[in-house]
This record gives sequence, structure tokens and C-alpha cells, in this order.
Amino acid sequence: MDFDLTPEQRDLRQRVIRFAREELGAQAAAHDRDETFDRDGWKACAEFGVLGWPVPREYGGSGLDPLTTLLACEALGYGCADNGLVFAVDNHLWACVVYLLRHGSPEQRARFLPGLVDGTLIGAHALTEPETGSDVLSLTTTAVRHGDDYVIDGAKCFISNGTIAGLYVLFARTADSGPAQQALSAFLLPRDTPGLEVRRAISKAGLRGTPMGELRLEGCRVPGANLLGAEGAGYRIFTSVIEWERGFMAASQIGRLQRLLETSVSYASSRTQFGVPIGSFQAVSHRLADLRVHLELARLMLYKVGWLKREGRIALLESAILKLFTSESLVEGALAAMRVHGARGYVADLPIEREVRDALAATTYGGTSDIQRTIIAGLSGLPEAR
Repeated sequence: MDFDLTPEQRDLRQRVIRFAREELGAQAAAHDRDETFDRDGWKACAEFGVLGWPVPREYGGSGLDPLTTLLACEALGYGCADNGLVFAVDNHLWACVVYLLRHGSPEQRARFLPGLVDGTLIGAHALTEPETGSDVLSLTTTAVRHGDDYVIDGAKCFISNGTIAGLYVLFARTADSGPAQQALSAFLLPRDTPGLEVRRAISKAGLRGTPMGELRLEGCRVPGANLLGAEGAGYRIFTSVIEWERGFMAASQIGRLQRLLETSVSYASSRTQFGVPIGSFQAVSHRLADLRVHLELARLMLYKVGWLKREGRIALLESAILKLFTSESLVEGALAAMRVHGARGYVADLPIEREVRDALAATTYGGTSDIQRTIIAGLSGLPEAR
């Protein structure tokens, strides 16, 4: 095994960190307070090439391999103080762009990828419904064929990037009978599709720089050319792509975990109580030692997933393990940082409390921690959970 980065990967990592520190996140506190999206930061990301890292050059992207893309995403999460902006990028790449990369037709790729790469289109993933979250096969939004079009009716909620997106990857039911796993289909819906309405913005505790929205579809007429893959292939498409979302969104979380560790070590080394740095107390140093362990293990799993995808191999189990471990570690790491900083970790005018709020959602999006445990158990040979 060779754990060394190539010179090109090391150079990319340093350039991404420098870019993120110098051009992103200066207004992170304001965007969090006001629940606003950093459009200037988004534009800067597009110009730097972030939105096209995994996209082939023929569509305007960088054509980075999966492992190199993960390294760049980790560096972005580490260098950018605005977790909301980074999460918006993650959703754009790993809940929209990747669907086109994996399952889009040549025409669909040529039509949508250039705009997704240059930032004029923001991507979103419209799966969750008011009564359906993890139980994907129970979706109630319907898509009925009418000639060359589909007419979609239903509602979608908790859609990250929902109020700002220009393109949605939406799942709907196209069959009322037959195998449940062949009843769903995936569609590409531009925002201006007749009958598609952004019903409301949803306020939330953290990652407030990523707008969340609710969609309503009433007689929403979609051309058959916007069907992603074949009719009835929606569940297969979802399961083939979700390992990318779960695995690759972990990269920026690991970057944040490293930032939390370094910030806490610096503070524990300079803050004195009883005449000594607080980092000399085992209650503090052991907490940060645990954080370092979590960081190293999460990073090893991240790079394994990146290697597997670079080699064209399935990483469903590994992505679930990575998602579970990294999201739980991020929450524990943020709470550890808050405790190390004491009152300074809790007050709203310093960034640690924002890091805590931003971390909490990690155990929910992309599948809850309990869902990941169920997946891991099933792929380990245990009987199907009930």
C-alpha cells in the first residue's frame, strides 16, 4: 500500500486550501445569521473549477479521478469557514451532477453539465416527501405518461439547495403494480418547468448558508427526453448513486474535523488556568487525542472509498461505514471543541457554536446513522432488519 499523495495531488490540495481561505467564508457568520446563500462564493467556486472537479473536460470540467476529487473536497471543507456554502457545493456535485455523470444520456449531459460546471445552474436532489424519507420505495409523487411527456403530481420537502436550484433530480412513481423496485423513475426538472413551484423556504438549526426548500408539483409536464435512464429504473439509479453521495460528502466533513482539531489544540496550548495551559490537563488532552483518532480513521476510510471508485468498484458497504463513522465523529468533534473552549465555545459571536449546529445535521442527510447501521448489518450477512 502507498499512502503518499502524488506531487499533483499535493499541489492541488494546497491550492484549494489557499483559495478557500483567501476567497471564501469571510461572511460566514452573516450568512448563518441571516440564512442567506453566498452567491459571490458560489461564483468564485465555479471560476476556480470546484463545480467541475469530477466532470470530464469535454463538458468544461477538470476530469479529476474520484480519489483526487475527494482530496480536493477535503481541502475545501478544511479551508472554507462557511460550512453552508461547502454543503451547497456537496449537494450540487453528489446529489445532482453525479446522476448525470453516471446515468445521463449524451444529450442530457451536453444540455445540463456545462451550466452545472460554470455555476449558472445549481443542482438539487428532490427525493424526500412529507411522509417518506428513508423508505424510498414508498414515494407517493406520481409521473403519468401522456404522449411524449410525463405529468408529475406530488410534493417534495427538505430539499437542500431547494430554493436556489436551477435543476432538480426528482424521483416519482411511474407504476402502480408489479415489483416495488421497478415502480420508480428519475427525472431531470429545470426550475422553469410548468407546474413546478418552490412552495416555501425551510429554516433550520445549522448549515443555514444552504437554503432548504419545499416543492409542489401540480400537473407538472416534463418531456420524455428528461427521463433519466429508463422508465422504472429509478430505484436502481438511486442505489447506484447513493454510495457516491454518502462517501463523497464525507470528504468536506473530514476537512472540518481537522479544522476543529487544529483550532482546539491551538486554544488548549495558549489558554492558561491555574498557571498552566489547559492542554496539560488530561481531561482536555484526552478529549483531543480521541478527536485525532477519529480524524485519522475517518480519513483512511475516505481514501479507501476514493480508491475503490477510482478502480470502478462497488463501495456500498464502505460508503455506509464511512458515512456513519464520519458523521458521528464530526458531531463528537464539534462538541469536544465546544467543551475545550468553555464559554467561548458556546457564545454566538465566536464560530465554535456554529460548528456544533452545522455538525448536527451530518447524522441525518444522506441517510440517518440508524439507516447506515441497518445497511452495514445487512451487507455483513445479518437477517433483514424489521
